[in-house]
Amino acid sequence: MTKEFSVPPVVFPSGGNPTTAGNINQRRVPTAPFQPNRPASSAIPFMSFDIGSATPASYGGPISTSTSAGGSASFDDEEPLLDELGIHPDQIWKKTKSILNPFRVNPTVHQGSDLSGPIVLYLSFGLFQLLAGKLQFGVILGWIVVSSIFLYVVFNMLAGRNGNLDLHTCTSVVGYCMLPVVILAAFSLFLPQGGAIRFAVSAVFVLWAARASTNLMVSLADGGEEHSGLIAYACFLIYTLFSLLVIF
Repeated sequence: MTKEFSVPPVVFPSGGNPTTAGNINQRRVPTAPFQPNRPASSAIPFMSFDIGSATPASYGGPISTSTSAGGSASFDDEEPLLDELGIHPDQIWKKTKSILNPFRVNPTVHQGSDLSGPIVLYLSFGLFQLLAGKLQFGVILGWIVVSSIFLYVVFNMLAGRNGNLDLHTCTSVVGYCMLPVVILAAFSLFLPQGGAIRFAVSAVFVLWAARASTNLMVSLADGGEEHSGLIAYACFLIYTLFSLLVIF
């Protein structure tokens, strides 16, 4: 079944006003959407998207390379990454060497406290304990925090108002003086389990660490000369605690 639609007839004009016919026959050239209208006095030739109309002299000559040279120079003037992070390997090595002689510790090297060296020693101690079959990284970290706070409180209570030892310096000294205990943990891998030899070697290293820590505490802070014996006893307890981790 078909459906018919009624279409009105289309009438084409055969005459009439010539102006109307001229307007119908006249076509308007559309403007490209990407070519905006600009005034005739535009001084920027590349904004018109007419590349051929721009002269080579209007671009101002060759591009200068002074920016790239300045950028490379600024990279050369920057500090090394370890210095920006506050890690100075040369200072860490000097502080570590100063602990090797417990009778002549250089306190001037430890004037600037840091925690980079102690963290290395803590990780070394935990690694040697791991080689001995003891996973004690968390125990070592917890005991270090408690020991630093304990020694900080004891020193400032003994020194009274004259005590100027801060917790950061105390943690740095306790960490660097862990070097004898780290060496003990390394030697214990080759010592027999139990026996008098193991206890004797451990006592030597504990006395070494306690003496070095006491000398640094008394030298770096004020008010500790009169109570050096009590400070040495507190340091002896701290490093005895860590040596028990190695012995047992």
